Amino acid sequence: MQLSLLRGLSEASLSFASSIGCRTTGLPGSTLLSASHSSSAAMSLLESAKKAAAFRAVDECVKDKDVVGVGSGSTVVYAVERLAERVKTEKLQLVCIPTSFQARQLIVENNLVLGDLSLYPSLDIAIDGADEVDKDFTAIKGGGGCLTQEKIVASCAKRFVVIADYTKDSQILGEQYKKGIPIEVIPLAYVPVMNKIKALYGGNVELRMAKMKAGPVVTDNGNFILDWVFLEDKFNWESVNTQLNLIPGVVETGLFVNMAERAFFGYADGSVKEKTCPQK
Repeated sequence: MQLSLLRGLSEASLSFASSIGCRTTGLPGSTLLSASHSSSAAMSLLESAKKAAAFRAVDECVKDKDVVGVGSGSTVVYAVERLAERVKTEKLQLVCIPTSFQARQLIVENNLVLGDLSLYPSLDIAIDGADEVDKDFTAIKGGGGCLTQEKIVASCAKRFVVIADYTKDSQILGEQYKKGIPIEVIPLAYVPVMNKIKALYGGNVELRMAKMKAGPVVTDNGNFILDWVFLEDKFNWESVNTQLNLIPGVVETGLFVNMAERAFFGYADGSVKEKTCPQK
């Protein structure tokens, strides 16, 4: 339904922009206008979906006096917004533990109580986004490079909840997310680790490069990120995660196996699909 809606918006915007071009200048620029309008409409729908998932998760899963792990990424922005609203209107007493510098800034900017794992090593709940979640609740995280701190915080929580838009809901990993599995590595070891991953599992492994500066992406921990684009879709991800972590130089992987207990996938019309892990 949502994909059809996106296609319909794209077709309508193309028709509208083309008609403007024919009646005015007839220049090829009308195609650029239509593409931009279509892209904006699609992004607006995805943002609505993210917001719906985040709000539902915060409303259903967070209660007074909770210590809350706050994830990273675009969907979490809406979760923090909703946390702040509930603190203001319901007078909730919450402590928020960040998973990244971005998360820390969101917590501070929204006047929420900031904590850390040294003071609160046990969390009631952690809420975070995901790049993809399969039918077995294995998630890929780390598209933003915060996987290690995200996994540490999630591991300290009694409950770990994923929030995402509907495009992240898959049957198998790699079905929709094509950028591979992020792996944080010590800079000294990135080439040996790349070679060992290829030897073990095949596929393609690339050092993630920065877009706004020359050189590789550097994590909050001062490390590099490798992106492993795997070729098979029938891996035992628990075994793969263990084997990758045993490679000297690997800090952590973006495979979150047997961690999430619930997932909320938002749709642009405001509806939310809730899924519960059968093993939890």
